[in-house]
Amino acid sequence: MNTARKEEIYTIEDIYSLPDGERAELIDGQIYDMAPPSTKHQRVVSEIHYQIKDYIKRNHGTCEVFPAPFAVFLEKNDKTYVEPDICVICDPSKLDDKGCHGAPDWVVEVVSPSSRQMDYYKKLFKYQAAGVREYWIVDPEKKRVMVYNFEQDTGAEYTFGENVPSGIYEGFGITVQE
Repeated sequence: MNTARKEEIYTIEDIYSLPDGERAELIDGQIYDMAPPSTKHQRVVSEIHYQIKDYIKRNHGTCEVFPAPFAVFLEKNDKTYVEPDICVICDPSKLDDKGCHGAPDWVVEVVSPSSRQMDYYKKLFKYQAAGVREYWIVDPEKKRVMVYNFEQDTGAEYTFGENVPSGIYEGFGITVQE
């Protein structure tokens, strides 16, 4: 279902004009429909979100963590709008009532069958180009977590059950389970 619509250039205004309940992302002027997430997907998102939020709170951190749906306007144009499963924003000046303007510091995408190509390819390059510091691709089907630390220009692969260290929080890691 995560296919591009007809070859036309769309803007954020088109995203806001979608019928109630319909969700989509916009990348380089192309709209990509989003399928409703599965229960398994939401369990993984919820657990990772909880662990990040709890870590920030316990350490009196100033960053904020947001689960989807949360608008991220990656570029200073009206052609790209994404809703990462989880994003951590450490610069409060990027936040307003509409969402995040610019790159979040940390993005986590939980792969669904319909989002595989988007998460592993399109979003990987978009997030890197926009200045995201760290990008995790959590893949429940393959039971793995791909970690891209764009600041260090490194990548690593972890399996579910292993502690996955965060690059933006020294000493913090998450053990992803199903």
